Amino acid sequence: MGRKRGNGEGSITKRKDGRWMARYTVHTAKGPKRRYIYGRTRKVAADRLAKVLSDRGEGIVYDDENMTVGKYLDRWLADSVRGSVRQSTFDRDSYLIRNHVKPTLGRVKLKKLAALDVQTFYRNRLDAGLSHSTVNKIHTVFHKALSQAVRWSLIPRNVTEMVKAPAPMPEEMHPLSPEETRRLLEAARSDRLEALYILAVHTGMRRGELLGLKWSDVDLRNATVSVRRTLMRIDNGKRVALGEPKTKRSRRTIRLTEAAVEALRAHLRRQLREIEILGDGYIDQGLVFTTQVGTPINPSNLRQRSLAPLLERAGLPHIRFHDLRHTCATLLLGRGVHPKFVQELMGHATIAITLDTYSHIMPSMGNQTARAMEDALSPIDSAPPD
Repeated sequence: MGRKRGNGEGSITKRKDGRWMARYTVHTAKGPKRRYIYGRTRKVAADRLAKVLSDRGEGIVYDDENMTVGKYLDRWLADSVRGSVRQSTFDRDSYLIRNHVKPTLGRVKLKKLAALDVQTFYRNRLDAGLSHSTVNKIHTVFHKALSQAVRWSLIPRNVTEMVKAPAPMPEEMHPLSPEETRRLLEAARSDRLEALYILAVHTGMRRGELLGLKWSDVDLRNATVSVRRTLMRIDNGKRVALGEPKTKRSRRTIRLTEAAVEALRAHLRRQLREIEILGDGYIDQGLVFTTQVGTPINPSNLRQRSLAPLLERAGLPHIRFHDLRHTCATLLLGRGVHPKFVQELMGHATIAITLDTYSHIMPSMGNQTARAMEDALSPIDSAPPD
């Protein structure tokens, strides 16, 4: 006699229309629910039933036939993402979902979402004028969200894995030449933020790392600064706050040039005078680079009110602040500094990032490597006669 089927293990019957129907039970937050699977043959229905029962055996199956993509993404952000990533990352992911994914795919049933829906969505976003890089970021966020849905047994597979996402376009860099860099720093002479621009060029620190730098991170006697935090925009750019560095490698100690040390000493003297003048009106947060009242500098204000006028005074084209970081790297690599040292200075997670980012300047070093090989294999001069 066969074993009695357990509760919820499922059963298979043939319908009047010739199809086979398998019944099984899932457990939801509202209690057990009956579900049905269909197949052209009994074997197809049995195989499908075995698959769902196997998935169910790995844990509780959270089943909601009416859950939409939009509703799921809201829950994913709130339950899985918030608190597990930097606030700026959470804000970016929320923005991409709220402004791009949900308006188009938000009402689609999560279990009905197809790869073709996603592929068409990406194509429409590109046609609407979004860059390849932005659509690629949307894909990355969407893929992470649906991967979690698979782990939560909400869907059987991640359809974004069957979609070709647009490759991000290489970042367009505009590093300054040595002559242009000298002009920039000359134009910054006696500027209230002169030390900031000297550090940007001499150390390659990120904008957020510079604006989050505190005097407790600076050791002028030993000529070092330590990167321990970064200033980032949160609430979709409405506010700024201090947070963790971008990556583990971003936490680093940087050796300063003599020019950078002298610039920081002069900057400290200027800041102490400002504190003395304002007295209780100065909001001292220990930051190195601040507004005139001691508060953090908004990155947008730095670009518009400081960098743009400085470039104009120097007679230089418009560049981003981040291009000063690229300037530091290209100047060093152009002088033959080993990429490993540049990686450590810049705080890149791996040397591969350094090489990929600045490979366009490597061909200029070809003559140096060719000469080194010729020297290594050149014949040894014969000993002079007695």
